[in-house]
Amino acid sequence: MKNFLDKDFLLDTATAVKLYENVAEQLPIFDFHCHLSPQEVWENKPYESITQLMLCGDHYKWRAIRIHGTGERFITGDASDWEKFAAWAETLPHLIGNPLYHWTHMELKTFFGIEKILSPETAREIYDECNEKLKTPDFRPRSFIEKSNVLFIGTTDDPASTLEYHQLLNDDESFKPIIAPTFRPNGALFIERPSFQSWLDKLGEISGINVDSIDSLMSALKKRVNYFHEKGGRASDHDIQKMFYVETSKQEADSIFRKRINGKVLSVCELDAYHSFLLKELGKMYAEKKWVMQLHMGAMRNNNTRMKERLGTDTGFDSVGETNLAEGLSRFLDTLDQENVLPRTVLYNSNSKDNAVLAGMMGNFNEEGVPGKIQFGSGWWFNDHIDGMEKQMKDLANVGLLGHFIGMLTDSRSFLSYVRHEYFRRILCNILGNWVEEGKAPNDLNLLEQMVRNISYKNSEKFFLER
Repeated sequence: MKNFLDKDFLLDTATAVKLYENVAEQLPIFDFHCHLSPQEVWENKPYESITQLMLCGDHYKWRAIRIHGTGERFITGDASDWEKFAAWAETLPHLIGNPLYHWTHMELKTFFGIEKILSPETAREIYDECNEKLKTPDFRPRSFIEKSNVLFIGTTDDPASTLEYHQLLNDDESFKPIIAPTFRPNGALFIERPSFQSWLDKLGEISGINVDSIDSLMSALKKRVNYFHEKGGRASDHDIQKMFYVETSKQEADSIFRKRINGKVLSVCELDAYHSFLLKELGKMYAEKKWVMQLHMGAMRNNNTRMKERLGTDTGFDSVGETNLAEGLSRFLDTLDQENVLPRTVLYNSNSKDNAVLAGMMGNFNEEGVPGKIQFGSGWWFNDHIDGMEKQMKDLANVGLLGHFIGMLTDSRSFLSYVRHEYFRRILCNILGNWVEEGKAPNDLNLLEQMVRNISYKNSEKFFLER
């Protein structure tokens, strides 16, 4: 029987152990998609308690505490930091089998040297020990990043952002990791949202363009893409809840845009047409800059209207959607490819039923000299657990080239979340080790070590940065 979180955690074979200890454990981290605040990195924000560091903004954990039946006061309300941490400790014993159970204990062990199991009985002791350490400079954002050997971080940024903190960090020679902005134009795409007009005003102000037509919108967005590129941006990211594509002329898109800014309600067909047109035009901009386009598809957002009105978005009330991605995605990628303006693209799905769709789709669009131009992204959100990561990699391997996979990302708001890369790397090494034991892969350590090295770090570095 193994001990919990021992040195061979998730590693079932001698080959898996060798691959992890000889290669994966030593590699730096290329975290190409997350939701960290560059301002907090620049200011090297001190934390008053482990609650602020571990629980603040983490809707994964908030969701679990709610499912446990705990009141909102102890999650996002006015309860003390200690009371909120105690609520998490009360929830945690019921989470065995959930990656949050592993991640929480990995965070405590990796960053605070605490190997005790968090429970109601140990909560106060762990809380106090963490808080004492948080008083020192070694327990701030920059230290967490550097101790985790993170060399690249891709944040998620609105086109109307000034990117001032990215510039400050870039100019700071004492801080070596690259923190690059990622262009996320949700404000432009979600024309149906009540906030659309106010977002347009912000875009107009920062771009210096009066946005009153589809042409002026395109000009403003292109100006911001250029600005992001100047500040080190090399990727975009899109929240695609339903993947439809219909060919739409600029005249049609302009008519729809003008109808919306004049306060009229758009039909579903008009929304689909506008989304299709804008996404295609953005894809062209990304291809011109040789950026990576990321498509996060299929999440069902803001299911609980009452709680959305109370707390806002991104607070733990999203779930897996039931969508048909294949036809719309194929049409979208194909229309860009026909014009030779298809950028490097990463496809993520929230519903694992779409694994085969994405793993197969990526093989339809290729480019000489660009290994794995279209990527099937790592298990995302409701799939970033052991079974989900294994399934994603095995489904990719079954019909594609696992060796060109760009690997893991944190997709997190927490500076402790780099343990997720360790989690992924252990799972990767275990898959390969099991294949060797079963005679499904050769017992060639040089070959397998290079594969681990590429998937864990080198492929993503090349995919996002080399041109």
